[in-house]
Amino acid sequence: MSKTEYQKARRKAQKTYRMQLLKGEWPYLQALDDIVSFTDVAASTELGLCEISLDAVAGTRTSGRKQAFASDFMPLLEDDSEFAWKWINLYEAHMEEGIREPITAVEFMNRYYVVEGNKRVSVLKYVGAVSIHAYVTRIVPRRDDSRENRIYYEFLDFYRVSQANYLTFSQEGCYARLLSLLDRDLQTEWTADERMEFHSAYLHFLDVYEERGGKSLRLTAGDAFLVYLEIYGYEGLPDKSYQELRREIPAIWKDFEIYPEKRSIELVMAPEEPPSAPVSVPRLLSRAAPRLKIAFIYDRDPAVSSWAYGHELGRLYLADALRDRADVSRFTVQGGPEKQLQTIRQAAEEGNSLIFTTSPRLLNASVKAAVLLPDVKLLNCSLNSCFGHLRTYYGRMYEARFLSGLLAGILSPEPSVGYVADYPIYGSTANINAFALGVRTTRPDAKVYLEWSCVRDNPAEEYFRARRISCISGLDLLSPSKASQRHFGLYDTSGGQIRNLAMPVWNWGKFYERIVRSVLTGAWKRTEPASDFKSVNYFWGMSSGLIDLICSHHVPDTARRLVEAMGREISSGAFQPFGCRVVSQDGVLQSPAGEDMPAGQIGSMDWLLDNVVGGFPALDSLTDEALEIVRLQGVDGFREE
Repeated sequence: MSKTEYQKARRKAQKTYRMQLLKGEWPYLQALDDIVSFTDVAASTELGLCEISLDAVAGTRTSGRKQAFASDFMPLLEDDSEFAWKWINLYEAHMEEGIREPITAVEFMNRYYVVEGNKRVSVLKYVGAVSIHAYVTRIVPRRDDSRENRIYYEFLDFYRVSQANYLTFSQEGCYARLLSLLDRDLQTEWTADERMEFHSAYLHFLDVYEERGGKSLRLTAGDAFLVYLEIYGYEGLPDKSYQELRREIPAIWKDFEIYPEKRSIELVMAPEEPPSAPVSVPRLLSRAAPRLKIAFIYDRDPAVSSWAYGHELGRLYLADALRDRADVSRFTVQGGPEKQLQTIRQAAEEGNSLIFTTSPRLLNASVKAAVLLPDVKLLNCSLNSCFGHLRTYYGRMYEARFLSGLLAGILSPEPSVGYVADYPIYGSTANINAFALGVRTTRPDAKVYLEWSCVRDNPAEEYFRARRISCISGLDLLSPSKASQRHFGLYDTSGGQIRNLAMPVWNWGKFYERIVRSVLTGAWKRTEPASDFKSVNYFWGMSSGLIDLICSHHVPDTARRLVEAMGREISSGAFQPFGCRVVSQDGVLQSPAGEDMPAGQIGSMDWLLDNVVGGFPALDSLTDEALEIVRLQGVDGFREE
């Protein structure tokens, strides 16, 4: 019987051997000595007894035995050979009591090469075992500039705190991303219980992933696990049933298939005008359509959050505009992703088939909810999000910021203008740069001094006073609890008094009304993405009514008329704020003269204009709230600092 098993294993080896030859690849085991002979070795470290994944065992240390096995460790030698007899005995021993004696192996670049124990590896791979114990020596290559080497050194840092040797990634930055998702760092070593729980959770995921055919995909199992965690999170994973995982993993299979690519963003730049069609008699006589139930979910109380307050005004506008067709409710959630997801699910259970989550802080929970609730239309207010499971929306506020920059350049008594930004996230950077372009348009020699409201204990007003900066662009909108505050919009402090000059405004109600009407009329379906690999992002501007700039009576009539004229040009599409020569602080030409910068490039800016004084704040200087938002939506290169 055992000889029959050897013959089966040998047939597998022969098949692998032929396939490798047909592809022009080496058909035997790799020999580490052949590999390291071309490698500059930096160090050799004894790791002691480790449990290693059999999938990671790639070959043998020396070339002596490599031709006894095909590249998959299945045996090639005749079934009447001494080698076959030993393999069969080892197989029988394993079936009776299991293989317990560790092998000896060398680890190089996260792959393992057997020094002693090749047949044990062969038998265990044949029976489908997952891992084996081994006494391991690690050979560390010297640092170089290759991508594989950089990824390996990231692994070494990760291994130092986690002792997890079974996770491999194909892209740089993944170990840091994983630690961030686990809310861990490179300074704190994991406890034995934490290591055991994480390993169990990973194997739990791996069982279902490979059951569905994950080994046939081009990404590593570690890549797939990271994709899963980015959508569903780690919390609760160790306790999930296989039934839950069998629902969750197929729902994100497209994300595995396109990895490492993200779904491309399909920007919807303006609302679709409803087609004009005569109303038929049957339609007039048909029964009234059921009322649409709509929920708004805030991450802050609108009474204390100006951002949530703006959306609440939009919700009230929508409720009044469609009071005969829709029921509109609101939910406020304060808590982490699990609490956020719970609230979204509660809204769905209460019959809301259209849900707006109004903050980037709710993005991850929204993605997870969209996967779990495919019959619910879910939109999250964020920019540059490549998740195809839900739609996102934001506004081209940079258009209004450009206009306020025009005013600042005209009205500032000094060639220095202040700007208070909220968070270094997508959209915010475009606002800063558009404002700086507006200032330069009317006052070419002026500089824009940048400060951040999200930095702890940041006396921005003192900073501006010390530099005699009196014309300042502050935050957009105030919550009811701060109604008496006058430092908002574009304002002037010269003469010791605060004069509000202009205020960029979000007319969220107009956006919400148009989106809801598109659902009611069926136009929503016409904006479905062209493929599963695209993500719809509404990115409307002044032409839609979502964005505007309001000037106060303190603005001279000539300046106001100039701003209104430029606003009309922007709304009509005749003028684009970034349709000029644009150079960043580091001297890089970001856009040549005479060309309109693509909207996608504007939405993903991670640089500042060359007339901006100041930069992005350090991560450790941010408030807790800001840090959470930046980790979700921070501009490229800033989240990983």
